[in-house]
Amino acid sequence: MSVVVGDSKSAAEEAYPESRPTLWEPFVFRSRCPLWLLYGFSVSATAALSPATAEELLDPVLPAETVGEIVLRTGGELSTVFEIRFVGAAEPVVVKVYDDRWQWKQEKEIYVYHLLRQHGVGPVPAVLHHGGTDNVLGRRYTVMTMLRGQPLSAVSHHLDRASLREIYRQIGAWMAAVHHIPQTAYGYVTTRVLDPEPTNTAYMTRQFHRKLREYAELGGDAALATAIEAKVARQTELFGACRHAVLCHNDVHEGNVLVAEDGGAWQVSGFIDVENAMAADPLMDLAKTDYYCVHGDRDKREALCEGYGMLPADWSERVGLYRLYHALELWDWFASIGNTAPLEGIADDIRRMTT
Repeated sequence: MSVVVGDSKSAAEEAYPESRPTLWEPFVFRSRCPLWLLYGFSVSATAALSPATAEELLDPVLPAETVGEIVLRTGGELSTVFEIRFVGAAEPVVVKVYDDRWQWKQEKEIYVYHLLRQHGVGPVPAVLHHGGTDNVLGRRYTVMTMLRGQPLSAVSHHLDRASLREIYRQIGAWMAAVHHIPQTAYGYVTTRVLDPEPTNTAYMTRQFHRKLREYAELGGDAALATAIEAKVARQTELFGACRHAVLCHNDVHEGNVLVAEDGGAWQVSGFIDVENAMAADPLMDLAKTDYYCVHGDRDKREALCEGYGMLPADWSERVGLYRLYHALELWDWFASIGNTAPLEGIADDIRRMTT
């Protein structure tokens, strides 16, 4: 990956300077409520794509296919996702339509999916085609293969413990494969590393400073902020244990993991949503999955670590510090959009992490 230093601020840097919790994929938080409901967004049914329009968009890659059915999968202010089903035996595809101001998000998604597939990391969607605004729709769009299965969040509470362990083992193995993709600096990834830092210590110190500033501006508890600062100061040396940045998905939760039942056994069938991808300590990635999904579940954690493979001796301490960062970031995000319902629960998590 190339790193650009001293470049003028791009639209991505202005609009999305660092990772945020995903808006659209419904993952099960402590309340067992899909995250998009907690955020106050709903899946829009207003977006429409006619068969004729779909066929025109697909003509460069699937010119001989006739559209039989179009299913709206998600829709909102950032993008709209359609499943396109064909007459005949052709496999369905996904068409993702973007508002023009999110061109950089489209470019990032294409870049990261290509990077993963280039390194043999999957299953992830294959990008079949992408286009700009010069089309009948007047909007940017990407055509991708459709992965089979359904989000793990839709079925996890029905699965027996052995099935859940096997799925988390597979998740851990997939994350380890992603983390074999090296990066040349630390930072948020688009088609390059934005505002890159040469060391993990510099990057994480900067990020904690930014999130604590946001926390104060959003009315966060001053005593809790002091406790966070004190813990980071005590454990700053842990950041230095990571000497090389790697690609991190940075959003491996149950809404972004697809599963399917094969011969009576549940298997991971795909990983989606690379919007938050970053160049970081691999344990930063594991920590987010731990905080968002594991919630102290011993079976999940053991299976995740077993699938991942060898971990450094200090992994538990480092994951603990990164969990604190993810909790702080999540509190800031909910507060920034005016959703106060989850804040106290997240604040309680932070108190436990800082004592």
